[in-house]
Amino acid sequence: MSENIRLVIADVDGTLVTQDKVLTARSIEAVNKLRDADIAFTITSGRPPLGMKMLMDALAITQPAAAFNGGVIVRPDMSVISQSFLPVEIAVKVLGVIASHGLDSWVYTDRDWLVRAAGAPHVAREQWTVKFAPKVVPDFSSHLDHAAKIVGVSDDYQAVAACESIVQQECGARVSAARSQPYYLDVTHPDANKGHVVTTLAELLSIPPAQIATIGDMPNDVLMFRKSGLSIAMGNASADVQRQAQYVTTSNEEEGFAKAMEDFILGGQREMTRVAS
Repeated sequence: MSENIRLVIADVDGTLVTQDKVLTARSIEAVNKLRDADIAFTITSGRPPLGMKMLMDALAITQPAAAFNGGVIVRPDMSVISQSFLPVEIAVKVLGVIASHGLDSWVYTDRDWLVRAAGAPHVAREQWTVKFAPKVVPDFSSHLDHAAKIVGVSDDYQAVAACESIVQQECGARVSAARSQPYYLDVTHPDANKGHVVTTLAELLSIPPAQIATIGDMPNDVLMFRKSGLSIAMGNASADVQRQAQYVTTSNEEEGFAKAMEDFILGGQREMTRVAS
């Protein structure tokens, strides 16, 4: 199967980078080996476009990349190919559900990352990760006409999971709602999901989905597993996510991304676990 792969799409946090958000030398080398083998490579993430740029530069990515889980597709120079915003009434509803579950909320527009308190949970960590600061606003109401992503944030993982379920139930097909981390619930336009990323990039690059490989670690990555010809879950993924991939590599702290490229895409020893069908 891997002999037919022409494009690899990788999730970023929990997959391509370590827990400290580091892109390792071995991962960079693996991407270079893909390029040498005429296999294209790109990334998709819940991050905003500017939060992906340093990785795109370090990996010399020349293909379009998908920010906000596909809500914004950009070229390497950050020019926008396409973008999808949440309808205002849906954004209001989602913010209400998030608040009712005791989660903090962030709003990403096409230009800004908006928070209501600079000291709120995970804001400092996110700022360090994406390398730009949020804009603090008293409320989000005047910004919802360009909302690309709403994030529910809490270290109460059960509350985040429960909120995910309620948003999915109450908003249905009008949103895509999935956890990008145990403490983040990402809510975007229904076309802004990682399954749609696969089909969009397949069309843009004229590569059949069957010739695309995907790798990730979270429930929102399962959507792209289902659309691609080859799927790989990280060793740090939950058991449920691992069950829905064809292969499982080691964790992002054990060079899982690089090992997956070496063993499942480029050849290698194929020492990792094949998931039973």
